[in-house]
Amino acid sequence: MLPKSTKVISVDDHVVEPRHVWQTHLPEKFRAVGPRIIEQEDGAECWLLEDQVYPVSLMGSPVTRLFKEGGTGEEIFARRYDDTIPASYEPKARLEAMDIDGIEAELNFPSSFPRFAGVRFLDIKDRDLALAVVRAYNDWMIDEWCATDPARFIPMILTPLWDPQLGAEEIRRTAGKGAKAISFPENPAPLGMASFWTDYWDPVFKAAEETDMPLCMHVGTSGSLRKTAPESSKPTEIALSGVCAMMSCADLIFSGIIDRHPAIKIALSEGGSGWAAYLVERMDYTWHRTRFEVDSPLAPSEVFQRNFWTCFISDEAAVEARHRIGVDKLMFETDFPHNDSNYPHARKLLEQTMADVPDDEARQIAELNARKVFNFYES
Repeated sequence: MLPKSTKVISVDDHVVEPRHVWQTHLPEKFRAVGPRIIEQEDGAECWLLEDQVYPVSLMGSPVTRLFKEGGTGEEIFARRYDDTIPASYEPKARLEAMDIDGIEAELNFPSSFPRFAGVRFLDIKDRDLALAVVRAYNDWMIDEWCATDPARFIPMILTPLWDPQLGAEEIRRTAGKGAKAISFPENPAPLGMASFWTDYWDPVFKAAEETDMPLCMHVGTSGSLRKTAPESSKPTEIALSGVCAMMSCADLIFSGIIDRHPAIKIALSEGGSGWAAYLVERMDYTWHRTRFEVDSPLAPSEVFQRNFWTCFISDEAAVEARHRIGVDKLMFETDFPHNDSNYPHARKLLEQTMADVPDDEARQIAELNARKVFNFYES
């Protein structure tokens, strides 16, 4: 079972960027065109960036959204900051929520405006502004949000996705400021960028290797979750989110990019973990039997064990299959403040899931693996 002394670390939560982020952290010359909040006639808030308007759309759970309990469909999304609890966007309030939830430390992805890997900033026409916007986000994350309590917040940064050389430079710059992780698209090809099957992204992977910062690939960062049909429902897409993680894992392993960067660390976020036992077995079977277009000297299972980590919110299948997947390959996440979050009962439910797991393995999954992957050790 999960020992009481375990300091649970969540490796996938979300921060709603406060209204002031870019107006505070951008160079003054960019503030008039950089991201800023405006209000519409109906009272909804929007981000204005250059000449584009992006409505505020803050996903929450029945516990974290304030505007209508138990809402469905569009009512899941808050349209104003006041429609969601302050812990979504205020670091001190977040720490209080973490205490209630039983979470010692957490890693925060961006929210709906930047999108989870900063993909929104590909739309910025002025590339000098775009770079300044990315850098301002990173400076805010490290110098303001995480600085509120460096022992409890793990700094994760974005990269300028339109230029891998600039991306490498930003990784090195922020590593010098204490960054521990990089949010990166699970598959850049659907976004109109070069795929992992080219050498285009080598500068980013090289910089991530050099700084020992994992690339955290959140489901949906390739543009969307997987739709089964134009008419399919949102619950269908969410239930199949693990398919995104599976596709990313296989794509990276078979593309050969990891062969060129053997020290890279990949964390597959919010895709669950139970699928890993089957996928690794299937990739090995394919690797052995289908030898054309297969250049890697290592079996996929060997690459997975060396380079990948999976993350789950609620996944009894993964806990049962932990020895096949690798106890050291599993990490925990809460997805606060989104709809998958079990706040304020995250630790309680994790303890129930771990009831039959030996104490040392439970602590490894809930805390120690994250400390090792993110180099986030207690001082």
